[in-house]
Amino acid sequence: MIHRFKITIVIFFLVLIYPNLFAQEKKELDNVKTKMELFSSKTGTITKFTDTKLPNLKTAYSIAETKIRKISSGAISVYFYQITKEGKYGSTTASIEYNDLIELIKALKALQPETDKDVALNPDYLENKFVTVDGFQIGYYVSGGKANWYIKLEKGGSDNTLFLNNGDLIETAFNEAKIKIEELKK
Repeated sequence: MIHRFKITIVIFFLVLIYPNLFAQEKKELDNVKTKMELFSSKTGTITKFTDTKLPNLKTAYSIAETKIRKISSGAISVYFYQITKEGKYGSTTASIEYNDLIELIKALKALQPETDKDVALNPDYLENKFVTVDGFQIGYYVSGGKANWYIKLEKGGSDNTLFLNNGDLIETAFNEAKIKIEELKK
């Protein structure tokens, strides 16, 4: 009888503690800020946002809006390439800082030659991708003998992925954004 009581007490405390462990982990994940959030949420300074529209990004199933967002805080300005996908219940926006954009272009140049090789392997499933510090992803997966390119706009959530017919569309959009940012910096 005493043994059952001890087990019941232990289980009771585990039930109380277990959800708090996950709540703490989720709270820590929620506190991680993107480069955009870090720069745009400075307190005690005046922050100015200036948008420059770019051509829409045509995806396999929809169209995503793109623009350059310049954020100025005092004498410092930072540029972000933004991609916005309208979803059923709202929109999802990725904000890619200029230096990350340069890294994404390099990653695309490395990923594209791999596509044909990976399709030739004829795997049941294969995924090849690049992820930025902020959680933005570009890549492709091979399934059914075909490569399918995608962009994942945010780390978490649903309805945040854009599917594209090929990597060239992504590279063209990223290069246009890079050129526009460089023009705006002058």
